[in-house]
Amino acid sequence: MSEPVIAIVGAGAVGGLLGVLLNRSGTDVVAVARPATARRINADGLTLHSPHFGDQVGRLPAVTEIPVGARVIVATKAYALPGLTDALRRAQPAEVVSLLNGIEHMDVLRQAAPDARVAGATIAVESTRVGPTVIDHRSPFLRLTVPAAAESTGIVTAWTSAGLEVTVGGTEAEVLWSKLRFLAPMALLTSYWRLPIGAAREHDPALTTAVLAEVAQIATRDGVPSDPVQLARAIHALPDGMRSSLQNDLETGAATELDAIGGALLRRARHHGVPAPRVQELVGDLGSRGAP
Repeated sequence: MSEPVIAIVGAGAVGGLLGVLLNRSGTDVVAVARPATARRINADGLTLHSPHFGDQVGRLPAVTEIPVGARVIVATKAYALPGLTDALRRAQPAEVVSLLNGIEHMDVLRQAAPDARVAGATIAVESTRVGPTVIDHRSPFLRLTVPAAAESTGIVTAWTSAGLEVTVGGTEAEVLWSKLRFLAPMALLTSYWRLPIGAAREHDPALTTAVLAEVAQIATRDGVPSDPVQLARAIHALPDGMRSSLQNDLETGAATELDAIGGALLRRARHHGVPAPRVQELVGDLGSRGAP
């Protein structure tokens, strides 16, 4: 009996990158995309430009519906999740591994795929789709982190077999918070100051310190102990020119993940009675610029 196909929902900057790399390794993988995008992928393939993996064209097939029984990688933006639930129910997937930003989406996925093995994972990468079928992988790294309970899934096995950097360990909450507590200050500061992270973190050091302290306290009260000093080290280790996708989306007027990132932080802060005035200030300002 053949193994279920891996279906990547969202053939954009992250999903398309993973699709090309899995296809290159010989994995049976398909991209799930809107009809126009699926036609382009089937005609042209997915072109990847990467200083780390090299330039290449992935000839993976594209479909408009999730194949029934597939192993599903959810690689869309967080705001696209409500539009995916019916498709997941129809597909009755064997597995679902989410790469969505934030911490509030897992219950939705488990309700949409009640019989599937569902796990929340994270990816650290700077990747941008510069055309319908062209992906620019800009960071010298691609790091996937999955909870210990997901180690034996077919998706994680495929990632490892493809030679991708995969870290396994911890609970799902620890994995999701490990990214959010790092991503949130990076995304909020770069977007607020309209600057790459190097300049943004130094523009107002007191603000940066306060935001990191608030994020660390929220995560700690939510069950994942976090140290603002360690967060500061991680933020300062980033390449000075690195930008966030939230920043890019705001500048282009696209839909954003402000609610999944900043909104989620504030909701957890209110739930635990943690004051977060500086995070509120940044989220409020970005929301006033028209960010959904």
